[in-house]
Amino acid sequence: MVAARRESLREARICSRGALTPAGLCCRQVLPRRLQRDVHKHLRRLERVWIEQPIYFVTTCTELRKPVLAREQAAAILVKEWQTARDRHRWAIGRYVIMPDHVHFFCAPELDAKPLSIFIGFWKEWTSKGIKRALELPGPVWQEEFFDHLLRSFESYSQKWDYVRENPVRAGLVAKANDWPWQGEIEELRL
Repeated sequence: MVAARRESLREARICSRGALTPAGLCCRQVLPRRLQRDVHKHLRRLERVWIEQPIYFVTTCTELRKPVLAREQAAAILVKEWQTARDRHRWAIGRYVIMPDHVHFFCAPELDAKPLSIFIGFWKEWTSKGIKRALELPGPVWQEEFFDHLLRSFESYSQKWDYVRENPVRAGLVAKANDWPWQGEIEELRL
């Protein structure tokens, strides 16, 4: 396996600094100097970052951080969309916490899944329509952007979940994490 990889790299066009480049040009000819070092560092990390069955940790906030989500009607809409995500978008949803002005959830793509950004865009569109209708809200529900983090191990999933489920406690909304009513798990995700 290692020998085959070395051979394929020999056949590729590699610059003097070790980077694959178009038409065999050195990266110094393709990239500005300030970017050369960062690109090489990034390329060295790519092999370690690839995970066959990734789990993403996603956080997205309401527009202007309006506290509209930790309500029975809004939570029901969010959970319903997460429950249909596998059938509609080929994304499995794991654990989640709904805070008044943001949500955290874990998700994993199936082989034929839409890209994460497309899935989140559709999820925001459908939940926004439902929440606006149910709560009679004007304007957008969600901020345009979202934060995602690729989990690299089961330990990081457990650690991230332990941290996230304590959010309502840190925010002073409940005394114990188990007392927060807007958290749960749609399906079990495994790395």
